Amino acid sequence: MKTVKGPGIFLSQFIGDRPPFNSLAGLAEWAAGLGYKALQIPCHQPAIFDVEQAAVSQTYCDDIRGLLAGYGLEISELSTHLEGQLIAVNPVFDAAFDSFAPAALRGDPARRTEWAIATLKRAAAASEKLGLQAHATFSGSLAWPWFYPWPPQSPALFDEAFAELARRWLPVLDSFDRHGVDLCYEIHPGEDLHDGVTFERFLAQVNHHPRCNILFDPSHLHLQHIDYLQFIDIYHPRIKAFHVKDAEFLRNGRSGVYGGYQPWLSRAGRFRSPGDGQIDFKTIFSKLAQYDYPGWAVLEWECCLKEGETGAREGAEFIRRNIIPVADRAFDDFAAAAAPVRRQLGLD
Repeated sequence: MKTVKGPGIFLSQFIGDRPPFNSLAGLAEWAAGLGYKALQIPCHQPAIFDVEQAAVSQTYCDDIRGLLAGYGLEISELSTHLEGQLIAVNPVFDAAFDSFAPAALRGDPARRTEWAIATLKRAAAASEKLGLQAHATFSGSLAWPWFYPWPPQSPALFDEAFAELARRWLPVLDSFDRHGVDLCYEIHPGEDLHDGVTFERFLAQVNHHPRCNILFDPSHLHLQHIDYLQFIDIYHPRIKAFHVKDAEFLRNGRSGVYGGYQPWLSRAGRFRSPGDGQIDFKTIFSKLAQYDYPGWAVLEWECCLKEGETGAREGAEFIRRNIIPVADRAFDDFAAAAAPVRRQLGLD
């Protein structure tokens, strides 16, 4: 068995215009002061981390690692959630997602997709130079406008959506394979890979690619009423990244899973800081230890109530308390029988 690594923290929700949140050194000092051991670093903030430079410069990557090591930190994974989203965008979402791309590409979906694919490939190269084993991303979505289809849609619509998704991602998966890095899709509503069934459908389309893996975030499963513990039992060979994010579903007579177009505070399903929601993290950490999960436990702070820096401070200790230092021997080894096996069976 392996001891889950942690605590780590995803930086996206904390990057800002004021110190210490406006530089990698400032973020590193802040996170280390809270007790974190690793940073999950997004690739869409060049002032924090320049993925284009990292893809081609071992010196730049060594400098980044050296900077973090000075604070007792590592990189858990790089993240291309926004860039991954842009690999597949249904036209209905063009305006909403255009801001994720460089200004020169906005309004040009084809060039935007090409840029996103190229950026993912750069992230693969950068991950190898940084000595990383996994990478976090989104799948993007072509079929999501029909997630609950009315009027009913032809099965051919979904067949083509997933076939096209696979065509766009296969070159990226091959690039990650050449660089020896697992590509982990966060299973997330709004993405075409939003539950186990859709992940399996995509996995089949990419020929069960060895680098096609999962970022496990139980909050997104809980709010869909998916058994997130059984999800680990089913998909643990593909789970290579883990977000520690809590959630609650407050069943009521007015709204449900779809949220009723309400703000987060008013929805039945809400994200919460770790320990404030309904997720059974004790069992999650037990299962991940049981199944030899090889990676990090990374806080992703998204809470509709609690202030972010408070959530980050509490989250480090929460993760530390839940990590199970795994045993290197069975508790009853001392009583193991030493008699010959055939004699014990009455065969000699």
